[in-house]
Amino acid sequence: MREILGRRRRLRFRRSERPVLPGTALTCATAWQWPVLPGVGLTAAGGRAGTAVRCACPDPECVVPGAHPFDPGLLAATTDARMVRWWWEKRPDAPVVLATGGRAPCALSLPALAGARALVALDRMGVRLGPVVATPTRWSLLVSPYSLERLGELLYAKDRVPSSLRFHGDGGYLVLPPAETGAGQVRWEREPVPGEDGRPWLPDVETVLDALVVASSGAPGGGSRLAY
Repeated sequence: MREILGRRRRLRFRRSERPVLPGTALTCATAWQWPVLPGVGLTAAGGRAGTAVRCACPDPECVVPGAHPFDPGLLAATTDARMVRWWWEKRPDAPVVLATGGRAPCALSLPALAGARALVALDRMGVRLGPVVATPTRWSLLVSPYSLERLGELLYAKDRVPSSLRFHGDGGYLVLPPAETGAGQVRWEREPVPGEDGRPWLPDVETVLDALVVASSGAPGGGSRLAY
């Protein structure tokens, strides 16, 4: 009897943990109107528990293990609550992937060390930032949606931009916290702060890009302070 009760307690505990990711997905999709879909996630190498993990996709040499869409593909991202519930009922541990661009947030990302330096510099400059997603390898600053045409115009107007910058716009994606990927834990360095409409406030891409260009300049030898 004690053994049965113990199993029930463990089951209740595990079930209480499961709503974290489905709840995050529903918040993103319904309250924030961010199109999401389940990421591929990780699996035990060789299919045995307690062994090293690898990406759950078929590619044994996946360069972004656990941190990308696979089935469904990126074009399936949605804000439909019924679809989101169905996905995460089947895969409650799947990471939440945001499809960037369109009406959804976009992002600028830097290597983790450069990202940490950038946030310090931008705070000193008084730049208001929105949510920031951090992984052990890269930090992503979420911004309001931009088109590829507008991004091209902004970049063309600059003499130089940090070479370490990546841009996540139309056709891109980001894994949102909380998640565990092959690169490590995905977390909020700056958590989303809902505005008056209930959706997280996002800065304009031009404001953030301009500030990053300023923050990157002035390194010895004319290099970039945000290179690493």
